[in-house]
Amino acid sequence: MGLLDKTAAADGVAPVGEHVILRLKAHRDVVHQIEPVQADVRSEHFVLRDAGGSLIGYAHLDTEHEKTTGQLVAELAVDPDHRRRGAGARLVEALLDRAELSAEPAPDTARLRIWSHGELPGAVRLAERYGFDRPRELWRMGRELAEPELPEVELREGARLRTFRPDHDEAAVVAVNHRAFSWHPEQGAMTEQDLRAKEREDWFDPNGFFLAVDDRDELLGFHWTKVHPDGMGEVYVVGVDPDAQGGGLGRSLTVAGLRHLSDTGCRQVMLYVEADNAPAVKVYQRLGFGKWDVDVQFGR
Repeated sequence: MGLLDKTAAADGVAPVGEHVILRLKAHRDVVHQIEPVQADVRSEHFVLRDAGGSLIGYAHLDTEHEKTTGQLVAELAVDPDHRRRGAGARLVEALLDRAELSAEPAPDTARLRIWSHGELPGAVRLAERYGFDRPRELWRMGRELAEPELPEVELREGARLRTFRPDHDEAAVVAVNHRAFSWHPEQGAMTEQDLRAKEREDWFDPNGFFLAVDDRDELLGFHWTKVHPDGMGEVYVVGVDPDAQGGGLGRSLTVAGLRHLSDTGCRQVMLYVEADNAPAVKVYQRLGFGKWDVDVQFGR
């Protein structure tokens, strides 16, 4: 994890997503292996070392959807002290070779996607060099919790709020999550195993996991909040069953979570949203959120 921490400190943004960290925690030995290492059925890990054996580059390749869609998704990090010396290019070429794509620019085949968290200049240069397009952008939006003033929670008739109950609500949350995010390449694939793994993380707090249920306690939607080690709050996931959409339930759940984060002492809150999800962006803007920065997925 040292390389990832050093990269994040230098760039001001984590080089890989949360799911990569969780998989590395489950397979700590991968940093001692030679590229590429298949640690589980969903991941391959590429490591790059200097002449002295020190780790200077790392790439995670998500292969979970390779058999169904043919798509591979990668995230990578290069030691700040070893940049502009070809390390990033070597990792990209290794990923292109794994994806069986020519290193020369070619039309987008949607075969390989590489995330640039924060749209860093070095990543943009590599994308241009190897002919990657920009098929996807993820906005990070945020706001202060003190101002503007948060609205009251207004639930529609027949709905009530309660908090998540571990070892009881997992199946219902996963089912609604799948229906709400059937279109989403990452979130929609969450399993009960994935959910329970996050319940074991230090940051997990069932008191910050809000469920909207009907009078039979059937799940209508949820807002899962998160508090980062630095005290930053996050609208982690808001999901509403498609059959329950259209009555402002998503907004109400979001407000409930924001009020909770404020009450627990968070001064700021952030969230991630697809740039082309205009309805969601509009809801968040109306709740006082503004665009902070962008993650870009480059594709070939």
